[in-house]
Amino acid sequence: MAIRQGKQADWKKSSYSKGDSECVEVASPTYAAIAVRDSKDPHGPVLAFSPESWSAFVADVENGQYNIG
Repeated sequence: MAIRQGKQADWKKSSYSKGDSECVEVASPTYAAIAVRDSKDPHGPVLAFSPESWSAFVADVENGQYNIG
């Protein structure tokens, strides 16, 4: 999921979302953090990751590191 680091204050849902509310949303209101929340609970908790950690996670997902089955 591509977001503009430090320039994406609005929440963005993955393009892979099928509209069933089972996904996460991300934002990057500052250069220092990538924010992640559950799309089903937009007023709930938000996790913050460093851009480096988030990029490593996304790369692992793209490489099938977390595939089940």
